[in-house]
Amino acid sequence: MTAATDFDVRRHDSAGLRLQHTLHGNPVLGPLAVLILAIIAFSIVNTRFFAAANLSLVLVQVTVIATLALGQTLIILTAGIDLSAGAIAVFSSILMAQFCVKAGLPAVLALLLGLACGTAMGAINGMLVTRLKLPPFIVTLGTLTIFFSLNSVVSNSETVRGSDMPRLMTWTGDAISIGSFQLTYGSILMLVLFGFFYYALGRTAWGRHVYATGDDAEAARLAGIRTNRVFFSVYTVAGLLYAVGGWILIGRLASASPNVGTEYNLDSITAVVLGGTSLFGGRGGVIGTLIGALIVGVFRNGLQLAGVEVVWQGFAIGLLVLVAVSLDQWIRKVKA
Repeated sequence: MTAATDFDVRRHDSAGLRLQHTLHGNPVLGPLAVLILAIIAFSIVNTRFFAAANLSLVLVQVTVIATLALGQTLIILTAGIDLSAGAIAVFSSILMAQFCVKAGLPAVLALLLGLACGTAMGAINGMLVTRLKLPPFIVTLGTLTIFFSLNSVVSNSETVRGSDMPRLMTWTGDAISIGSFQLTYGSILMLVLFGFFYYALGRTAWGRHVYATGDDAEAARLAGIRTNRVFFSVYTVAGLLYAVGGWILIGRLASASPNVGTEYNLDSITAVVLGGTSLFGGRGGVIGTLIGALIVGVFRNGLQLAGVEVVWQGFAIGLLVLVAVSLDQWIRKVKA
């Protein structure tokens, strides 16, 4: 090897190491670059992509998934996973609709009860993980089936129309106009929740405990952190967020249907992974998750405008997930 060749190799390795350190310290940069490149590419392919109506549609389409992914982020930060996110959201939406339409309860009470039920479902997951020491994958795989089954029983597999529900139930689907851009109240609520948990994870003791537990649960326990309490709290809070996602779903569909949401579980995980949150815990954040959800929405919308068949849209998203996980593995090998 010549001196010039050796210099080029060392320069390449040095550049790769600097990139590795940069992405390790700023996990949101990778997803943000992907989102920007996707927006540029799809706007070139089809000029309609940047139309206000289309951008409004993209945001509406990702609002429910982003809300579920927010709860999923809290769990994945502790090195867990929740396969029941979509089931809890849909079941909560059905319960809200049944409480106000079938039981005749006031809208506010029906909404609060639906949110409480979603929180309780999350708490059940947390209790099984912390008390029985069952793996989160197995626990949530089981409750996924249980909640979807109860959903069918309670709803009798019938959809409740939005016109039969009080205005509060479908309020999240109402929109305000910003020029030609339409922004729904559900999207505003989702953004407020992301802002709140951005602060909670970055500025509170609870947030620091979540990261410490996900990074090394045993070390966190020895440091005095009540790790079981942290695990239980993230599953419980995630259940509440899933229920809020169910409320937003009612507004999105203008109905409460038991036959939706089968893909929400994996979509929420996809958004978290694409957003740079590590499946091994302790690394990532909610801003990355929001970007990840937007990546999913932009890719699906852009590919649809480009005339790509649905099956290949799924192929593209799956490929993105594999690339994101591989990148995460590479970044985690960084040496201080």
